[in-house]
Amino acid sequence: MEIDLPEVVAEVRKAFNAYEVALVTNDVDALNTMFRDDPRTIRYGGGENLYGYNEIKSFRVARSPVGLGRTTSRTVITTYGREFATASTLYERPSAAGKIGRQMQTWVKFPEGWRVVAAHVSMIDS
Repeated sequence: MEIDLPEVVAEVRKAFNAYEVALVTNDVDALNTMFRDDPRTIRYGGGENLYGYNEIKSFRVARSPVGLGRTTSRTVITTYGREFATASTLYERPSAAGKIGRQMQTWVKFPEGWRVVAAHVSMIDS
């Protein structure tokens, strides 16, 4: 298996960066398209456990758009072959002083493009 093929890393980085823009601007439609529409897609959040695309979509619609701005650091994208990747990043939000956020995503390339199939978001003390 080929790990971190430059062109595949670039594809996933582009998808990850688009996700980040959609997240901080609360572009719910874009966020919804970035998650795989499947009952097996999972997102563990800071205060919720979401099983399946429909639960994730419902969470996005109901989420407050206030205080979503953040800065990321230590982003690591690792690809395995041409259709599987992980993206991990740390983030800080002005609205969460003294905390550091952690985000991990599993991305899979489908015919329609790269989609998140599993995600975990949590915060800890800095």
